[in-house]
Amino acid sequence: MDPILLGKGTTDDVPVTLLPALANRHGLVAGATGTGKTVTLMTLAEGFSRIGVPVFVADVKGDVAGLAVAGEGGEKLAARAAAIGVKDYAPEASPVVFWDLYGKLGHPVRTTVSEMGPTLLARILELNDTQAGVLDIVFKLADDRGLLLLDLDDLRALLGLVAEERKAVSAEYGLVSAQTVAAIQRALLRLSQDGGEQFFGEPALELADIMRVNHDGRGVVGILAADQLILKPRLYSTFLLWLLGELFESLPEVGDLDKPKLAFIFDEAHLLFDDAPPALRQRIEQVVRLVRSKGVGVYFCSQFPDDVPDNILGQLGNRVQHALRAYTPRDQKAVRTAAQTFVPNPKLDVAATLPQLGTGEALVSTLQAGGIPAPVQVTKIAPPRCRMGAITAAERARVRAASPVGTRYDTPVNRESAAELLAARVQAGTPAGTPPAQQDGEGGIGQKIGEFLFGTKRRQGVVQTVAKQTARNVGGSVGRQIVRGILGGIFGRR
Repeated sequence: MDPILLGKGTTDDVPVTLLPALANRHGLVAGATGTGKTVTLMTLAEGFSRIGVPVFVADVKGDVAGLAVAGEGGEKLAARAAAIGVKDYAPEASPVVFWDLYGKLGHPVRTTVSEMGPTLLARILELNDTQAGVLDIVFKLADDRGLLLLDLDDLRALLGLVAEERKAVSAEYGLVSAQTVAAIQRALLRLSQDGGEQFFGEPALELADIMRVNHDGRGVVGILAADQLILKPRLYSTFLLWLLGELFESLPEVGDLDKPKLAFIFDEAHLLFDDAPPALRQRIEQVVRLVRSKGVGVYFCSQFPDDVPDNILGQLGNRVQHALRAYTPRDQKAVRTAAQTFVPNPKLDVAATLPQLGTGEALVSTLQAGGIPAPVQVTKIAPPRCRMGAITAAERARVRAASPVGTRYDTPVNRESAAELLAARVQAGTPAGTPPAQQDGEGGIGQKIGEFLFGTKRRQGVVQTVAKQTARNVGGSVGRQIVRGILGGIFGRR
């Protein structure tokens, strides 16, 4: 398969390419503001799309959306493309699907509260250790009583149940104070006011819809509108982390392929690790290390290379480092760090060159045959074929109208879950905290098997669970625990 042309090295006057077979070894795009990182990401996304690799990328500034529209061309771009060696350069759009957690600039992206799990949800809500522990109890109580947590209304209902039965819950699961429950409720209110209400619910995102290939064999580029989402950094980073964890949990082992099944580009990567507790960092490292064998290449983008922890930075085999201006002690340290992470080139003083790079230039080292890093090159980055800038509302509307996922996600679905079940029990005069098994009666073994497989009016069974994998709640006293992903679960494993 033809390699992806990133640019042309000026140090040794050779093309600088990314081998598709080694693209799942992950990568890093770093550099100061205004040095051309976004254009590099667009060139990278176009290259993946052209060889049939789907891409998922967050659009933090609004200009990555230009991938959906052909560029204007021009003599300067044509001359640069010819000098670099880009074949058949011409303005061209990539197949794009727009996504948006708020549902305004793209298809709504949703997941269920159960799928997110207490660990990641506690990070979104910015809970302290004590509050996070109580949230664990809330999820465990929902598991034990067979209550689905799909949206924030369900979680509020469970918190109300915990507050109402605080003494009994404390005796069985651990101390729960009214003040802690109230603090979690206030955090939920803030999340709801920030637009998080729309993120939790159904229909939940199906991973197949971000891993599409169009009829021409081009990989579809999923663009997450994040210009408003980035103002809520915990929600932004935790959503992308959850999505990466779901890919790891859901995709089968495939080993080394001739090209990745998906390229996952994580912009503003420093937000992922800011204030992350050690346990969560350890899980992130585990996912990044192992998701390679699932055919997913992860590309982090940030200003400084040391924004990414060393144990993860060491797993990023493909490096693109734009200029760093050494104005402050932090900048000077970052220059030294970046210089030390590249394979030396006898013809190049990396530390001296890095602050002198111009816009559209970068130090690049990619993995070559055998997984060996190539010596670092000063590289002129190839121009993308798309528009290098934002698109209009009319252009975005045309792309959304032609979306391959149609209107599947545009209308929310509110099926029976914890909030409805608890409200129904109160109306029926049944204590809200009564486990489902006690309400349904003893019955015979045939009835129990039938309820286990097909559910009851008040809770779903195994067959329905398999059909609706976002719920993942299995009926029965033992099987009632909701299994969650490696990043979101109580136990940290399936």
